[in-house]
Amino acid sequence: MTIVIFVVVLWYGGLFFQSFFLHRYAAHQVFTMSKTMERITFILTWIFQGSSYLSAYGYGVMHRMHHAYTDTEKDPHSPSYDANLFAMMWKTKTIYQDINKQRIAVDERFTKNVPQWKSFDTFASSRISRLLWISSYVLFFALFVTAWWQWLLLPITFLMAPIHGVIINWFGHIYGYVNFKMKNTSKNLFRFDFLMMGEGYHNNHHKFASRANFGVKWYEIDMTYVIIKLLNAFGVIRLKPIKIKA
Repeated sequence: MTIVIFVVVLWYGGLFFQSFFLHRYAAHQVFTMSKTMERITFILTWIFQGSSYLSAYGYGVMHRMHHAYTDTEKDPHSPSYDANLFAMMWKTKTIYQDINKQRIAVDERFTKNVPQWKSFDTFASSRISRLLWISSYVLFFALFVTAWWQWLLLPITFLMAPIHGVIINWFGHIYGYVNFKMKNTSKNLFRFDFLMMGEGYHNNHHKFASRANFGVKWYEIDMTYVIIKLLNAFGVIRLKPIKIKA
């Protein structure tokens, strides 16, 4: 039971910081936070993503590119142009690393105001950091495993962030339902997104990219947004006012 709880905590903890910090803050900037809080969130993201830590800069820039080029050849990750999910994951990894290491030229509209902490990212993304996390996970499993099948959960701890990404970027463009017909294949995976904390409302998000709440229908409860509202109420962050088009 300890192992299952551990994996669940890593799943939802890593997912929350990916959705809250990398996606809604770094890429879309739907709220603001102090520099101190930003640095704290960098560290918390590293703690919960561990060996699969993603840079806010690399993620933010790449996600903006995804919105600009959805389902075209320039899309960093699209089932429409990749043969299978493994090909898409490899392409995504390559583009992400090229952005982080500044091996490719990126339009300024994709980099503007994206948070970056170069020294910390260099450490958190290093092989040493990733190997330390992997070693820690293996040791934890060795101490607390009570049945052979629990070892099957270990690879999930190593690759948590890529797994989160492929669920949305692959399956979220193939399976599910549509609230808004658009010129892309984005879909909502669940009526109530118990698995991805709101990220599964992908069709809604593509329609309203700058909206903090990814849920639209009454039953589409976005748990990340619920936490964002609480953090806003306590003054930890500040939600930006919603711009209503005339």
